Amino acid sequence: MEFFRIKRDIPFMRHALAFNIVSLVTFLAAVFFLFSRGLHLSVEFTGGTLLEVTYAQPADLNLVRSSVAKLGFIDVQVQNFGTAKDVLIRLPVQKGVSSAQQSDQVMAALKAADASATMRRTEFVGPQVGDELAADGLKALAFVVVGIMMYLAVRFEWKFAVAAIIANLHDVIIILGFFAFFQWEFSLPVLAAVLAVLGYSVNESVVIFDRIRENFRRYRKMNTIEIINNAITSTISRTIITHGSTQMMVLSMLLFGGATLHYFALALTIGILFGIYSSVFVAAAIAMWLGIAREDLIKGGTAKKDIDQNDPNSGATV
Repeated sequence: MEFFRIKRDIPFMRHALAFNIVSLVTFLAAVFFLFSRGLHLSVEFTGGTLLEVTYAQPADLNLVRSSVAKLGFIDVQVQNFGTAKDVLIRLPVQKGVSSAQQSDQVMAALKAADASATMRRTEFVGPQVGDELAADGLKALAFVVVGIMMYLAVRFEWKFAVAAIIANLHDVIIILGFFAFFQWEFSLPVLAAVLAVLGYSVNESVVIFDRIRENFRRYRKMNTIEIINNAITSTISRTIITHGSTQMMVLSMLLFGGATLHYFALALTIGILFGIYSSVFVAAAIAMWLGIAREDLIKGGTAKKDIDQNDPNSGATV
């Protein structure tokens, strides 16, 4: 399915060096903020107090958040669970305040706003649990990276695998850099969004790489730069359809999903935008810098007959 078809190839690789320099500067800035400011970790990672509160009628989450905020607690997570009458509240650790004191303060504020508020349970999540979650998250990220690299190396060629992994890590680090710079809360949903971006971004890279491999077999008079430009240009319509529809869904979560989904949707939004950019100007460009050539993808003389003379794009310029 295509909305449109561009008849003349766009010379993306003409400006590959400039865009790669921009990517490198952005990547280094993200790394700098990660080390200088660090991530603002949520209760799941740092430990804190969990409260389950039930109401006689569907709970007003905004009222609950404002009631807790008046107590001076920051980065409090409030969400429904089970039914609309049940609310889960996560409070971060505060120096000099015990978990019991936090619970009493919060329940007093909630009852003042709505007398039907009843605490079902409260528990303290220690930082050891947070350490375990952080370690599991890093392991998951490592397994995803290794799996993607193995898949691409088998399906395509090692140069494509290296290019895709660099591009995907570029997306992940930049997302983390945004969260470190603005000190947005980094929670388990955000970690899930980061892992989702890895898979989403590599999918776009695979589509472009597959078209590059196909072009090497079809258009034997084109050089590598022309092949890559043609591959990216011919997949633009598909990119607009796929990423546009996905971005609309993510933006709906960002704008109307409330506080619970805000940072999850924000991470996905950043990841999708940079995923498109990295697939074109990072992954494809790095494959070009690594010297990808027809011989890397066509073995044993299995190339199709040269059809350049019948190809309307054979006269594409860089």
